[in-house]
Amino acid sequence: MSSDLVELDHTNGWIEDPLVAVRSKSMPAVTVDDVLTLPKVADPRGPDIAPRPVLGVATAPSGFEGEGFPVRRAFAGVDQRYLDPFIHMDQMGEVNYAPGEAKGTSWHPHRGFETVTYIIDGTFAHRDSIDGGGLISDGDTQWMTAGSGILHIEAPPEELVVSGGLFHGIQLWVNLPRVDKMIEPAYQDIGRDSITLVSTPDGGALLRIIAGRVAEHVGPGSTRSPITMVHATLAAGASMTIPWDPTCNALAYVLAGQGTVGTEGHPVQTGELAVFGDGGSITVTAASRPEGPSSDLDILLLGGQPIREPVFAYGPFVMNTRAEVAQAFEDFQAGRMGRIPDE
Repeated sequence: MSSDLVELDHTNGWIEDPLVAVRSKSMPAVTVDDVLTLPKVADPRGPDIAPRPVLGVATAPSGFEGEGFPVRRAFAGVDQRYLDPFIHMDQMGEVNYAPGEAKGTSWHPHRGFETVTYIIDGTFAHRDSIDGGGLISDGDTQWMTAGSGILHIEAPPEELVVSGGLFHGIQLWVNLPRVDKMIEPAYQDIGRDSITLVSTPDGGALLRIIAGRVAEHVGPGSTRSPITMVHATLAAGASMTIPWDPTCNALAYVLAGQGTVGTEGHPVQTGELAVFGDGGSITVTAASRPEGPSSDLDILLLGGQPIREPVFAYGPFVMNTRAEVAQAFEDFQAGRMGRIPDE
């Protein structure tokens, strides 16, 4: 890893690994009985399309968030210029809760960006101050545009708290450009049935396109900042090379399993983030003989057009300046970001 790409910081209370991994079966998310029946993403390799090189691989430190649920902080220490327009991402779990252990967040505010919560396994209940929300589970995504300000809460439903069970998901923060930071808050419910499913020509990889475009295939998510978000599952030994918008950056975060990224074959495993350089395609390969309980490689692919504006992020607010964040705290304390709805 080049020193200008990332400086990992394992201080500030983060511990080595509090996660309790349970990989007794492949991730549910959205699957199909026969991948070969899906539309195909053609291999884009050719003399006019340069493969994206891998600039480096960073390991996500682990810790706790909210009321105490375990997370891996995927972008920790990575230089913001390689992430723009993404600000923050937590891998929540994978954890197998005992009865009474499941935890979430309390009510809290946001301003200036969008939160994307993708549930791979288990169930989360979302509520907010604009009457958005509901249950999201097993492949569902909720996309919340905080804009000028919103209050929300995410928590396991009572039945999961009582019974315990498997929980695994992602929360991603996507920046908004200055012109959109104070727009009206909004909420999208992206159900698992609306996700765009495609495969590689040999059927070795299943791609779930949540937002953005891969070749001619477009995901259902509506984004203020142009981004692509794909959850791909590769069978052991499978490889895929897919087109990637050259105007966007490219990140690959390993949710589970082992493999390599890039035509150079950089090794990656669970909890690692690969950062790609410029080019028109990305390559991912699953290990032929992976260690551990899962034979598949599950990887989250992210790309976005950089906003290239100053970012001042503090707590639950992502603005352009310190003064704007101070104003956000003042507005929240004065009740200008809505109110918690009645039960």
